Amino acid sequence: MSKVTINCDMGEAFGIYSFGDDEACMPFITHANIACGFHASDPVVMRRTVQTAKKHGIAIGSHPGLPDREGFGRREMKLTREEVSALVIYQTGALKAFVETEGLKLSHIKPHGALFGMAQRQEAIAEGIADAALAFDLPVIAYSDCAMSDVFKRRGVHFTCEFYADLDYDDEGRQIITKEHHAVSSAEVAEKVRRAVLEGLTRSINGRDVRVVAQSICVHSDTPNAIEVAKTVHQALADHL
Repeated sequence: MSKVTINCDMGEAFGIYSFGDDEACMPFITHANIACGFHASDPVVMRRTVQTAKKHGIAIGSHPGLPDREGFGRREMKLTREEVSALVIYQTGALKAFVETEGLKLSHIKPHGALFGMAQRQEAIAEGIADAALAFDLPVIAYSDCAMSDVFKRRGVHFTCEFYADLDYDDEGRQIITKEHHAVSSAEVAEKVRRAVLEGLTRSINGRDVRVVAQSICVHSDTPNAIEVAKTVHQALADHL
């Protein structure tokens, strides 16, 4: 079996407002997706999060989102391919500067929230993300069996497919994006993640088994028991990391 990675969305504080406990989660993940200022974060938070990730020796990727801080980038917008390409390049370029200042290289791109969901269904959105990924020659943390994976395969964009440890799934095998995350059971998370990795299946909100591809497991720092969840996922996948 191929190695599995664990990624976490981070650096989503802003000004005096805190958001999650990034550093406490870092020992249990392999990849940090750092917000770039559109849906959350600011330059100081970006730099500090990069420095903290460097201290923990984890891969650093950009986490570009829609320009909607009030909705935390989890509300959809109508955008053209050109607009998507430009906003992903803009945000990734900003984070790349902070990463290179620390003597490191950017590892990947992972679209945030509604942008990620839109790219699963809308080819133009996926094309815009692909434009940016190819411009930086970076892989993308993406999703399987959708417009995003179809576009990336056709254009030669390297990508891995992620599975969400702390989100519900619908009957089509798609994650359900919500504005707020709620606490989840650690025991249920462990079983859910193991099943996704080993069997390629998860249970939908309606009780159906649906196919998923779990090459990278995502945990969210804004889940109320995020540290417990990250630790549980790390332990559950210890033989596959």
